[in-house]
Amino acid sequence: MSESRDETTAQKTRPGVPDPYVWPAAEADEAGHGLTRRGWTLVLSSVLVLVFVVCGLFVRVPYVALGPGPTYDTLGQVDGVPVIEIKGRQTFPTSGELRMTTVSLTDEVSLFESLGYWVSGRYALAPREEYFKPGESDEEVKQQNVRQFQDSQSNAEVAALRKLGEPVKVLAKEVVAGSPADHVLAAGDRLLKVNNTDITSEEKVREALAGTRPGETIQITFQHEGQPARTESLTLAQNPDPARTEGFIGLAPIERADVPYDVSITLQEVGGPSAGLMFALAIVDQLTDGELVAGEHVAGTGEITERGEVNPIGGISFKVVAAREAGATTFLVPAQNCAEAAAAAPEGLKLVKVSNLDGALAALEDLKANRPAPSC
Repeated sequence: MSESRDETTAQKTRPGVPDPYVWPAAEADEAGHGLTRRGWTLVLSSVLVLVFVVCGLFVRVPYVALGPGPTYDTLGQVDGVPVIEIKGRQTFPTSGELRMTTVSLTDEVSLFESLGYWVSGRYALAPREEYFKPGESDEEVKQQNVRQFQDSQSNAEVAALRKLGEPVKVLAKEVVAGSPADHVLAAGDRLLKVNNTDITSEEKVREALAGTRPGETIQITFQHEGQPARTESLTLAQNPDPARTEGFIGLAPIERADVPYDVSITLQEVGGPSAGLMFALAIVDQLTDGELVAGEHVAGTGEITERGEVNPIGGISFKVVAAREAGATTFLVPAQNCAEAAAAAPEGLKLVKVSNLDGALAALEDLKANRPAPSC
């Protein structure tokens, strides 16, 4: 007697279950020759989750994270070293704080990190190309920030000492390669005369060249550090700026303090130009009798020019937060940043609008005397 069975790997019947009930083929492999559909689903899901986690942890997004950065009291010390030290001249006691503020910038942000920064509400994300030019290395950006910071220190010193009636000198900040001044002057040389004009300010250099023409020969008197003054003849070149018709020397002048004492500013790992205002105020405070802030905690920001003008800066919304967290009750705001600062200022922080060093000094005097000061 023979018995026929109809059983394939594709389908089979089960006792008690009427035909044509069909079991899935993959689920029918009771011998363990393959994964079930549910198994494959779990494997695929696990792989996708793993890929997402790896990407989230290690793949960098083209953004940087911006947030409140460290603050520094320009009247105080960092690691036992005075932020501003003046040697060779009498200084006066100070009290309170004149606190400069910074913005933290985090590069090489992963996907998960960027999501965390965004959710926190304390940080903002910005396209990386706004801070790093294509092809520009991190080291090049750092060097540029350091140069800006050094310029802000020099401008602060000149603005403060000019305010106190001290003299200034004019130096060649840089010399253009291939220009008439190249191989004659060097960066750092002091300019004494240009085209028979005594040089007492940057503007005098421009005035001395007014009305000259390319091909004209002029005299320039200068002094290299530690050497006697020299006079040389220069034949002016065509100005690279087509809008300007006067002759071209090929140097950029810059003003520096001309005093017999040293003002040094020491602060590591900080870049950019925005600390200038607070440096200038701290220099004035140390060199004048009477306390500028009289024990109050004042913070602020602002790029300053050699003439004491205060220019706007970036990141003001983060700086007001950092200032308040550091205990400041007053914040000096560049006039053009007022609207942004007012929108972000935390409770308990008074915003004072400033346009120049004179205005900042006057505002601090008003606050000390309990008089109203310009506000945002």
